[in-house]
Amino acid sequence: MKRLLAMAVFLAIATCAWAAEKPSSVIHVITVKWKDGTTDDQIAKATSAVEDMAKSYPGIKRVWLKTLKVQGKGYKSAIAMEFESQDSLKKYAGSDAQKKWYEVYQPIREESTTHDITN
Repeated sequence: MKRLLAMAVFLAIATCAWAAEKPSSVIHVITVKWKDGTTDDQIAKATSAVEDMAKSYPGIKRVWLKTLKVQGKGYKSAIAMEFESQDSLKKYAGSDAQKKWYEVYQPIREESTTHDITN
């Protein structure tokens, strides 16, 4: 019984330690206001292009593409990308992968904001 209790306490402590982890990756969040007349199909293509970009750019670890809530008048979408490091994010700016995505994204984007977060 004591052994089982000790194991439960150890697992609880380990779980708390994991929850407090501070990764060194960078989260790049983009909020988007689309141009008037932009269709759902165009937005889906731009979102799909983010997924394709993540597959071709080695510095991107994960993407989040399903918008649940966005604040700001006229802003409709949020896109998040997790980069391996600050250096990966820096190299992404102006990269071929970004330029290819911009071909689909920029013609329909009215305005966007970006936020970069790390530990």
